[in-house]
Amino acid sequence: MVKKILKRVGITLLVLLILLIATPYLFQSQIKDMVKNFINDNINAKVEFTDVDLSLLKSFPDATIIIDDLSVVNYAPFENDTLVSAKSIALELSIKELFKTKSDEPIAINAIAIDNILINIISNEDGQANYDIAKPSAANESNNESSSGFTFSLEDYKITNSAISYLDESSKMYFSLTEFNHYGNGVFSEEQSELNTKTTSQISLSIDSAQYLNNNNIKLDAIIGMNLKESIYTFKDNKAFINKLPLEFDGFLQLIEEGQKMDITFTNPESSFKDFLALVPQQYAANLTSVETSGDFKVNGKIKGELTKTTIPSFDINISSNNASFKFPDLPKSVKNIVIDTNIKNTSGNIDDSFVAINDLQFKIDQDTFKASATIKDLTKNIFVGAHIDGTLNLANITKAYPIELENALSGTLKGKLDTSFDMNAIETNAYERIKNDGTVNISDFVFSSKDIVNPLNISNANIDFKTESIKLTAFNATSGTSDIEATGTLENLLGFLLSNKTLQGNFNVNSNRFAVSDFMIEGESSDTETNSESQILKIPAFLDCTINANANTVLYDNLTLNNVKGTLILKDEKAEFKGLKSDIFDGQITMDGIVNTQNEVPTFNVDLDASDLDISKSFSDLKLFKALVPVANALKGKLNSNINLSGSLDEAYTPNLSTVSGNALAELLTTKIEPKNTELFNKLDQELGFIDLSKLNLKDIKTHLSFENGQVAVKPFDIKYKDINITVSGSHGFDKSINYSTVFDVPAKYLGNEITSLLSQIDANEAQRITVPVTANIGGVLTKPTITTDLSKSVTNLTNQLIEIKKKQLLNQGGNLLNDILNNNTKSNDSTKTNSNTGEVLNNVLGNIFSKKKKKKDSIKN
Repeated sequence: MVKKILKRVGITLLVLLILLIATPYLFQSQIKDMVKNFINDNINAKVEFTDVDLSLLKSFPDATIIIDDLSVVNYAPFENDTLVSAKSIALELSIKELFKTKSDEPIAINAIAIDNILINIISNEDGQANYDIAKPSAANESNNESSSGFTFSLEDYKITNSAISYLDESSKMYFSLTEFNHYGNGVFSEEQSELNTKTTSQISLSIDSAQYLNNNNIKLDAIIGMNLKESIYTFKDNKAFINKLPLEFDGFLQLIEEGQKMDITFTNPESSFKDFLALVPQQYAANLTSVETSGDFKVNGKIKGELTKTTIPSFDINISSNNASFKFPDLPKSVKNIVIDTNIKNTSGNIDDSFVAINDLQFKIDQDTFKASATIKDLTKNIFVGAHIDGTLNLANITKAYPIELENALSGTLKGKLDTSFDMNAIETNAYERIKNDGTVNISDFVFSSKDIVNPLNISNANIDFKTESIKLTAFNATSGTSDIEATGTLENLLGFLLSNKTLQGNFNVNSNRFAVSDFMIEGESSDTETNSESQILKIPAFLDCTINANANTVLYDNLTLNNVKGTLILKDEKAEFKGLKSDIFDGQITMDGIVNTQNEVPTFNVDLDASDLDISKSFSDLKLFKALVPVANALKGKLNSNINLSGSLDEAYTPNLSTVSGNALAELLTTKIEPKNTELFNKLDQELGFIDLSKLNLKDIKTHLSFENGQVAVKPFDIKYKDINITVSGSHGFDKSINYSTVFDVPAKYLGNEITSLLSQIDANEAQRITVPVTANIGGVLTKPTITTDLSKSVTNLTNQLIEIKKKQLLNQGGNLLNDILNNNTKSNDSTKTNSNTGEVLNNVLGNIFSKKKKKKDSIKN
């Protein structure tokens, strides 16, 4: 008998198990259709989900519907914005709800569990909200109940690992809850019941870029009374925490047709000043367990009224503390005499009438007392600020009194007494008549260090005079590295720069005894790409609109020393413009006008340079650009004047990238001579050309035009005089030291050796003086290994034949024998073969003298 009973029970359980497993598959299609119909009938948005599952085992005896990977994407005007995305939504319901056969019968939901839901709420400047996606329904309007889909009869719900964000574009307010976990249970089907909730999250709040809360921890454990008939929710036993500050709430919130109606009060049940320290975000807060505090801290408030599209509740929030102090046991300083008296209020229900009044804020560290008060009104429109600051603050004491880690250590003393009042519209429109400033601020012994500068900036003294029209820097003395700076000047819109992203306008006079550029620059940070690795170049900040009149005794830049530097620097639109910049350098003076443009990724420059009385050897050996323009300059001794126009791009060290440089130059050489041994090119020329001594060549008053582009320097033809030899030089060279020049020497015949001299003596003396031979020297190769070719042999041959013909004509006119007189060998005038033979002999003798490696002084013009 027992066996039969067990057998029947087993069969029953088996059948039941089979039904529990199989039933979901039978209802799967019906459930999916039901979810799709509910969505299509009620939501005006693009909704997608990967799957809908039904389980009878997960919450037996109830059934569970699981919607996986749900997403809700808006249509216009929020097209393609994701309103909701959820990893899973689980709905629990009675199994009998699955057997409702009529399509218009709603299914009652008993519980909801949502995991990893992200809700992104946006209200645009026109007041439209992206959550307004419900379709209008005639049935809902007439019966006030759904004719299909789901109804809710919840007993518990939960939201885990989720986030909610809200952006109001009109007020520029951003609110977010992250790591949001919320649990609630109650009987929603009854008119009067209680909801037990637990909530934890991190909260952030910013208004118009001002951060009021930043990932502050919040916690709320509350029992809320529910009057579902009248939609009234009442705070009962509850306690909330912001970080570690406890708050308790009393009152109610009611849902009405226009929005919400509320009457809520709150206060902190404890009054220790440690509660105030608990408001500090955790990333900036230290361990408060052992901190010693005295004095009280009170927060209380009242919120009453209706929150609708046109009104807000009135509110009155008070924050106060009197004669409080705190000291951390591991730090040497304490903060004493702390007074806080702040009121946040609205009495009309009009959001524009909200204001913040900081009636008193003061504290004392050692003997330094700091006091301030302020009023902030018109928070949602044209914000008005009125403030008074009076006090002294030793910046080094900040980290000695509060355990905060600063990226850069601070030191120095700040003293100020300032009254200011302004509205944001006045700042944005430069309506200075509505901006009132009066007071002074002094900074002494201030040290600022940062990764953006090489050496700390030591400000020994700075005085700032605040006036309505402008802010005057009446004194500024600072050092950095080996550099010193003294400055005075004015700033016209410091508040606009600090509060409204305006440009910082100013006019300064800067003096320095010694200014080393390297003291204020940093090495570029490399950023690898797929093709190359480049250094990031510092840009001129876009917010600067300043004129700087500079005067420095000595400026050190790279390997250059500039003395008596004077000029004007204009910083504007990410550009630096130089006007009338003068400097003594290389025993002469340089005047420069130009512009450096950093608007694009690669900075560019365009400069006009006027050089006077520069020492050629010094300037062309120390300046990379000059050395590239005239690579043989180290062999030149003397002075030069030059006008140069340059343009191109700059490298990461802010020096010209030679491959991009283009421009032109006019150079005038003053008392300049050549030392051939100082460069291989001149040395080889001096050896090859026996008729000229380059060391005795005087280049005084020579002018030449240069043009350069794509790494090539072209030299326009210019003439040089060496005794009675005219020389014409032209050609080009590259920044890569390649050379391609042609030099034409107009050589008098008398310099071409004894044989030519003998021929010249046999013709008319006046005509002999006028005879010259053009000799061309072509120079190629590279600067360190030049190649030189000449047509000297051909020129001497032509000259010899020319002289013989001249003498023939003279002798024919005289009735004499031409060849016997010229060659002194009784040759007849019609014996051409003999003449050619003797001409060759004469030519060999001439060339032998000219190309003689020994260059004997007695045969050369170099005497």
